[in-house]
Amino acid sequence: MPLVISGGVVKGADHGPSDEDLKGCHGEDCRCPCRVIAAPGGLPARRGLRHQTGQRLIVVANTVRRRLGVGRTGFADVAAVLDQSSIARTEPAPIPVGLFVGLTVAATGGPLALAALFEVNVLGDAYRSAGLVGLLGPTLFVPALVVWLRYSDEVTQAGGLYSFVEAAAGRRIAQVQAGLWVLSYGLYLVYTVAYLAYDLLPAMFPSLLRFRPALQLLIPVILAAVVLLPVRRSLTIITATALGQLGLVGVLVAISFRHLGTPAGSLTGHGQRLDVGIAGANAALLFICASLPLFLAAEVRGGAPSVRRGLLTGWLIVAAVTAAAMFPVAAAAPSILSAAVPGVAVARVAGMPVSAAAIGIGVAVSVTGVMAAEFLALSRLLHTVIRQPIPTASRVLAGLLVAGSAASLADPLRVYADLLKPSLIALWLAQLMVFAVYPRFVTRRRRLRLVDVALAAGACALMLFGLYSTSVNQLGT
Repeated sequence: MPLVISGGVVKGADHGPSDEDLKGCHGEDCRCPCRVIAAPGGLPARRGLRHQTGQRLIVVANTVRRRLGVGRTGFADVAAVLDQSSIARTEPAPIPVGLFVGLTVAATGGPLALAALFEVNVLGDAYRSAGLVGLLGPTLFVPALVVWLRYSDEVTQAGGLYSFVEAAAGRRIAQVQAGLWVLSYGLYLVYTVAYLAYDLLPAMFPSLLRFRPALQLLIPVILAAVVLLPVRRSLTIITATALGQLGLVGVLVAISFRHLGTPAGSLTGHGQRLDVGIAGANAALLFICASLPLFLAAEVRGGAPSVRRGLLTGWLIVAAVTAAAMFPVAAAAPSILSAAVPGVAVARVAGMPVSAAAIGIGVAVSVTGVMAAEFLALSRLLHTVIRQPIPTASRVLAGLLVAGSAASLADPLRVYADLLKPSLIALWLAQLMVFAVYPRFVTRRRRLRLVDVALAAGACALMLFGLYSTSVNQLGT
């Protein structure tokens, strides 16, 4: 008689739960995964129901194991086998799809920072092919995106990438991946505060030079105030900033086309093809933070389909608007390309100081939006790995961020220079692990196909290039 899994109960099983079935669950005060599975994302849940649901899942896993004749199944395997829609929840997931799309837009770059600053900075000698680079970047990133989407079709947990690796290769390897990821983004949050306060904002608004120490302390406090709000309120603010960024990208595109024109050769290769390829690969790396929303996947209404749809939609929006913004850059003068923020420089040269100021402020908000997404992702990962409630993990992170920013006042310029490279190396290694174990994730579920290997190889190649690019250029993301 085949097994039918419904609502966390095995139907058709010819025996009740045995001692072996319940092995791994430690009673009412247990600290095994049953503490969180009934209320993903750290939502409040009644302890008795939460514990009962965890017991049922362990019964399901061990019954399936014996029926199929396979070895003992760890909890990561349970999460990969069972769809979360079959798990009883005491409260609905709090994040609507629209807010998840907004988070994805804000996390991918953010879009205004990409269009006005970062993508222009990676052009190098390929600037006359800016339109081609703007298309090549998203194209080269497709394998990585597809791998994330395929993972999230079956794994939508608060651990994000950690949960992907755990489902594919086990907890020990996943813990290494999580350690690298936490190191990367922990360093990023600290050095990006210094970058905003001592580099980006004063470069756009010289009058802020004397306020740099105050900005160094104010930025993390404002960021903490936003991310410590209830998640829906926090994401509402982030989504509002994402919509504002998209509007300002539209303004930047209009100004650029009007002032710079429509260079016919922007979509063709000029000079060395290698320069164009390197610029395109560097542009692709700038999309890496699109994985941050996956750490909130367990809290999204609609489960895996909504997560996949929201992530793809948000990413496509950013890819489209940044590609459009890159097209006219091929006709930009060297003074614009070498400016602190090329998007602001275009608006100023075009005689639009109000638009230039708005774009400048928007770029700072764009960078801060990515930081907020990273903070939310870190809190969910720590919740998963160390089994602490999300509010507790968030408060600890906020305290560390404020304290780290205050400590960096001793030498803020050196903080950015010293922390950037190790942060990026840890990031590319952490992502490389996600893509490298993807074929194993597939083989544990079905027969491996050539397209699976190709996707993993393409994504791994991009991460390896990231390691190379970091050693040569210290590309920021």
